[in-house]
Amino acid sequence: MGEVLVRCCECMRCCGRGDPRPRTVWLGHPEKRDQRYPRNVINNQKYNFFTFLPGVLFNQFKYFFNLYFLLLACSQFVPEMRLGALYTYWVPLGFVLAVTIIREAVEEIRCYTRDKEVNSQIYSKLAARGTVKVKSSSIQVGDLIIVEKNQRVPADMIFLRTSEKNGSCFLRTDQLDGETDWKLRLPVACTQRLPTASDLLQIRSYVYAEEPNIDIHNFVGTFTREDSDPPVNESLSIENTLWASTVIASGTVVGVVLYTGRELRSVMNTSNPRSKIGLFDLEVNCLTKILFGALVVVSLVMVALQHFAGRWYLQIIRFLLLFSNIIPISLRVNLDMGKIVYSWMIRRDSKIPGTVVRSSTIPEQLGRVSYLLTDKTGTLTQNEMVFKRLHLGTVAYGLDSMDEVQSHIFSIYTQQSQDPPALKGPTLATKVRKTMSSRVHEAVKAIALCHNVTPVYESNGVTDQAEAERHYEDSCRVYQASSPDEVALVQWTESVGLTLVGRDQSSMQLRTPGGQILNFTILQIFPFTYESKRMGIIVRDESTGEITFYMKGADVVMAGIVQYNDWLEEECGNMAREGLRVLVVAKKSLTEEQYQDFEARYVQAKLSVHDRSLKVATVIESLEMEMELLCLTGVEDQLQTDVRPTLETLRNAGIKVWMLTGDKLETATCTAKNAHLVTRTQDIHIFRLVTNRGEAHLELNAFRRKHDCALVISGDSLEVCLKYYEYEFMELACQCPAVVCCRCAPTQKAQIVRLLQERTGKLTCAVGDGGNDVSMIQEADCGVGVEGKEGKQASLAADFSITQFKHLGRLLMVHGRNSYKRSAALSQFVIHRSLCISTMQAVFSSVFYFASVPLYQGFLIIGYSTIYTMFPVFSLVLDKDVKSEVAMLYPELYKDLLKGRPLSYKTFLIWVLISIYQGSIIMYGALLLFESEFVHIVAISFTSLILTELLMVALTIQTWHWLMIVAELLSLSCYIASLVFLHEFIDVYFIATLSFLWKVTVITLVSCLPLYVLKYLRRRFSPPSYSKLTS
Repeated sequence: MGEVLVRCCECMRCCGRGDPRPRTVWLGHPEKRDQRYPRNVINNQKYNFFTFLPGVLFNQFKYFFNLYFLLLACSQFVPEMRLGALYTYWVPLGFVLAVTIIREAVEEIRCYTRDKEVNSQIYSKLAARGTVKVKSSSIQVGDLIIVEKNQRVPADMIFLRTSEKNGSCFLRTDQLDGETDWKLRLPVACTQRLPTASDLLQIRSYVYAEEPNIDIHNFVGTFTREDSDPPVNESLSIENTLWASTVIASGTVVGVVLYTGRELRSVMNTSNPRSKIGLFDLEVNCLTKILFGALVVVSLVMVALQHFAGRWYLQIIRFLLLFSNIIPISLRVNLDMGKIVYSWMIRRDSKIPGTVVRSSTIPEQLGRVSYLLTDKTGTLTQNEMVFKRLHLGTVAYGLDSMDEVQSHIFSIYTQQSQDPPALKGPTLATKVRKTMSSRVHEAVKAIALCHNVTPVYESNGVTDQAEAERHYEDSCRVYQASSPDEVALVQWTESVGLTLVGRDQSSMQLRTPGGQILNFTILQIFPFTYESKRMGIIVRDESTGEITFYMKGADVVMAGIVQYNDWLEEECGNMAREGLRVLVVAKKSLTEEQYQDFEARYVQAKLSVHDRSLKVATVIESLEMEMELLCLTGVEDQLQTDVRPTLETLRNAGIKVWMLTGDKLETATCTAKNAHLVTRTQDIHIFRLVTNRGEAHLELNAFRRKHDCALVISGDSLEVCLKYYEYEFMELACQCPAVVCCRCAPTQKAQIVRLLQERTGKLTCAVGDGGNDVSMIQEADCGVGVEGKEGKQASLAADFSITQFKHLGRLLMVHGRNSYKRSAALSQFVIHRSLCISTMQAVFSSVFYFASVPLYQGFLIIGYSTIYTMFPVFSLVLDKDVKSEVAMLYPELYKDLLKGRPLSYKTFLIWVLISIYQGSIIMYGALLLFESEFVHIVAISFTSLILTELLMVALTIQTWHWLMIVAELLSLSCYIASLVFLHEFIDVYFIATLSFLWKVTVITLVSCLPLYVLKYLRRRFSPPSYSKLTS
């Protein structure tokens, strides 16, 4: 039986060579591997050297449009089908492909250089011959890598050693999970005890680790040292890991590499970049299919009118080629060149400096975004905490009155030092002043003691580290903590005179305004957890021997712990409405006996095997009763500049904003209120934590009953809802004015974007700044990366990269709107241009007994869509209906675009009718006024056609630009100058006559004047919304 199992396992192992499986990694011996591991390279490219050309060509010819032109050009090699010179078909197609290939190549090269920059970062590696330098891309599983402070971790590692005295290190993980607080990581105890780092190579030890997976919050593994007696076994968990894309925030660490390349947690959490095709391009593609249908119908009608005589099937193909102008090949080129111009304009805009366009294929998408999905940390907020308010119940101190707090603290300590008997407070001051000062002092002291912050001293060039530590040098001190809120609180107590200067596992030192050092012994510490929402500490004041239990936490839990009062709930509400994160601070004095009794019960509870956490919580809760409420503190995570007006603009433009963050529920709700993502009048529905189908059903029903209410939901509840009630949940969520999803995993963010696209069919835009936003950015119809403190990972993966969130408003309202409207006008004009000439060809063929003879030959047909009309038509990309200031002032103008009116079947049909009218008028006019020779028909009709096109461009333009006038005049002069060379088609002597001039003038006026009249009447009686603003 055992043998069968072994064989099965081996068989499975062979079959699933690509499947990840658990691994044994020997420290410092990458050659002792039991399987092949991927190289440690980051790759964001779409193609490689070999797949580039096939890939680009495939992406081009999968468009119906381009495939049609390829077949058309190939058909010219068959003698029976040839209509004119080969170059008339191959030159335009070659030009289109060349433009596309060059643009894709430039983007790929840019991508390659950015990846190369990351892959060639240098790290130190421990080797038998000492420390050697290696590139990030050369790191292998099993290598021992040294990572310095503020350096990015290059691969997923197990933490072996640190230079920090306290034997731990802090990690910044905001690139990975979006959480702002630093994480504490612990080295493997066995390796931390070794005398030096080089001893790691002398011991025989290995790490057994689970197969690579997507979960960034969990890890299972063991560390084994074989050469000790007895062998050492240690279990490894998430606390011992250093994931790639995190940054070391303290000390220098040594780790052994476990996973590399595509098996990294951060890489597994990002989806592959997809080639984004704009909705606008798909719509144009759809219109070309309609035109193709028209082409087939016209060809069949022509053959049918010949009564299908002779080799009629060849005639059909000849007509298909003859009318092939119905589908303009120049459309693709014009639109692609237009996109390049829009990208250049975005880059050149001085109002949004530093904006980069990384994907120049989709600028029109920015003009019709319906849902904006944004990250919180570093995108809406600066990730910098500022202490804003201290509230003592009867009095509150804001930023403007902090000097009063300072004077209270100062008076307490100067009084104490001058007047030893009156330790309890100043005797000279009034009773009120005395009680106020001592209350402020108690509150500040509690804030200065109740935390998990460690002051760290670094050399600053003048003072070295040891000296700075000995003298508590202010200029060398930095605070380290797992939460930026705590650092803000401790920095504030320093600013009012009570400074945290030292801390280790068992003691803490504070310095008073007079320079005196107060020593406190830490007896117990109860860390903050998401369940308890509070943290506590028991300290003994060394000078008096007093034991005090301090506690701070969220108002929801603290309300039941402190003594009854009438102001806590109301003031917490007021501060929360201002967007502050509120903490309630309380204390309780303990006698020596009380503490000894507590400690005995606490130790007993910690030793129990069953229900340990419950028993420990019960013992701590016995202390948490009738505590004295000291104060409330308000800390603000500062918003990025102009976040509120930007969100207001987006809301008025009809865009719904969803905030997807990895951060905590309270923080996310706070920021949503603070940024006015949720308006003052709106209710917030906080979706309860649900774990199964029944709970989800009840909670969804409760939510259904609410109207015009913002939704706040956590990632776990979201997953349950999407599993059982995806359709119902998305339907309700899409009706909300705003949605906040907190504790979201990176892949979950991408899933939400995907669901929004599928459910609503509307365009989504995702904004983020960290590595944890990459999946969402790549999944959205247009991804915008904010270059922030969190590095460049998001901005590199995005289609557009901005330096501040506020630039998003202008990017969408001005550039997005203009790009979409211009492309719509350009595409319809190019279609009109080719339909005109096709109509003329149809009239010509039908008059001359349905002959498949081209009206214009060789250069005339190429010149028509290039040098004669290309510049004026392309100058439409400079057109704008309103000034950019007006577009920013009236975001409602953007709302009009969401209906997709600039390019719709209605506008398309209007242009088709105009084309048929003008083509027929020009051709019939030329035939009516035709002077015995066929040559004159070509001259009259072609000149009228060129003039009509130039006048139509002038009619379409809304705001003139000097380049447009240059383009019009240049085209006209090109045509006049080229007449000299076109003597094989046009009689130069006839053109100089008066009869030619009046005939052309009459035809052109009849074809254009009615349209000018109609445009005037329409502007007069039914003006579009923007014209009301410009008049």
